[in-house]
Amino acid sequence: MYITKYWGDFIGGSDDSLSLVEFLDDLNKEEITLKEIFTGIGLDRQNMDFRQTVENLGVINSTGLEMDFYYAIDVVTDLAAILLECKISGHVNLRELDDNEDAKNRCIRVVATEEEYTGIKAALEDFVKDPKSYDLYEMIGDDIIEMAEIVKKLRKDLLQYEL
Repeated sequence: MYITKYWGDFIGGSDDSLSLVEFLDDLNKEEITLKEIFTGIGLDRQNMDFRQTVENLGVINSTGLEMDFYYAIDVVTDLAAILLECKISGHVNLRELDDNEDAKNRCIRVVATEEEYTGIKAALEDFVKDPKSYDLYEMIGDDIIEMAEIVKKLRKDLLQYEL
């Protein structure tokens, strides 16, 4: 899977990442729109500005478990990697995104409109330009510079695989 190039410490390695994978699995659908994800988690309330995370970003899953998302930019970078994998391979296997051996071996496809791709790429570019202005900086400190370098490469790959 191409996503393994990015999925690890900074992208795919956070509590938000685990919650995102659980959320995607809980939807129990093969094809999921980016809009559905944004609305379900509450990212739509960010108005494509992910510097400071809005209150109550999260979802209650089908079993009644509340899943909170702490850093909007974390979720956006994870989604960008998932979108890239779906563009290249046509799908992503949820098991590949979760180290838990109990994770379901199920493929999903996340799809986005051209406008949504443009928004994601703009959000990634903003992060790369000024990562220390994001609330995530409070959590990971200067490691955010390393994360920004990874996000820069991810954005470049997304640009390469235009719609």
